[in-house]
Amino acid sequence: MDFDMGEAAARLRRELRELVAAQVPADFLGAFTDDPADLAVAQRFCGELAERGLLCAAWPQEFGGRAASVWEQTVVREEMWAHHEPRGAQYMGVNWVGPALMRHGSAEQQRAHLPSIARGEVIWCQGFSEPDAGSDLASLRTSARQDGDGWSISGQKIWTSYAGMAQWCFLLARTSREDRKQQGLTVFLLPMSSPGIEVRPIRSMLGPHHLNEVFLDGVRATEADVLGRAGDGWQVVREVLAFERVGIARYARCERLLHAAPEILGARRWDELVPQLRGRWARMLTHCRRARLLAYQVLAVQAEGRIAPSDAAAYRIAVTRLDQDSAAVLAEIAAAAPDDDSGRRYRRAVADHWRYAQASTVASGSIEMQRILLARNLLEAA
Repeated sequence: MDFDMGEAAARLRRELRELVAAQVPADFLGAFTDDPADLAVAQRFCGELAERGLLCAAWPQEFGGRAASVWEQTVVREEMWAHHEPRGAQYMGVNWVGPALMRHGSAEQQRAHLPSIARGEVIWCQGFSEPDAGSDLASLRTSARQDGDGWSISGQKIWTSYAGMAQWCFLLARTSREDRKQQGLTVFLLPMSSPGIEVRPIRSMLGPHHLNEVFLDGVRATEADVLGRAGDGWQVVREVLAFERVGIARYARCERLLHAAPEILGARRWDELVPQLRGRWARMLTHCRRARLLAYQVLAVQAEGRIAPSDAAAYRIAVTRLDQDSAAVLAEIAAAAPDDDSGRRYRRAVADHWRYAQASTVASGSIEMQRILLARNLLEAA
């Protein structure tokens, strides 16, 4: 199957790999570890990408991009995730907060937020899930009631990535009670420095800074903080989740780690692996290609200005299975890696991939909900 994106994309891929090799340490496993130097690496690297117009390459020039094709932006996405996301938390602003602002934001909101995202200067967090509203997001209880010339927001969010370091929150709250629970929801763009916001970290095996609880107690918002129209938040969120679910090129990291295995182990150790394990390794590479193809299908639709939640769900199901199945295969292979610098780095990278893979079943909407969404769309189309 031909995955060739053209010479421009190939040049960009080479440029990005050279940048990573020159500016990102070989043992880098993400920005949010116990070592503050890792976050500093990501912040510097983000600035370098922004200066080259690569952080938001496909964005219009007036918003800080360079009007590149969606395929060039895909190359950036793939290379970043393959190399343990040296952009840090910027993918959130780049992949879906920015596109949501372009589609639904006012001119004032676009001027206020898009340039700073394109420069890599701001971190966003997502205020969606709640203790009793995770997969069933429309059941959320965080409420925003009108108060004078604005809104007063109270409630609790959970599993909020990067909330402790984010400057802004893309928050979903209920502004009215309607016949259907998906109605009466509104998106607010809130500064995390607002009085009444409290962040409490949640310890997890993913490391510091990832997961948090966020409590809101009478947080003030104005009409200027509403994205789109009050009550239309569900449509905005459905689009956001479609962008988010395809925005992380998880297959790229799986493929890089799988391809690296024979070289890391060396010919002798590789040949000594049981044939069944090498067969599973080959099958995982095939599944990488399948997930990549599904991602490209969704991207082609989005490039035409359309949103396809069911296609995004199909991709999410495939890449979640790939994440977890490849993690199991890689863990067995990594156990045979030599006890030298390259072998130790490889084992650490595989262990990091395994930890993330365990959470992928519920991240960005549980795999069960993706199956329900896909099944409903298939039945409606039948």
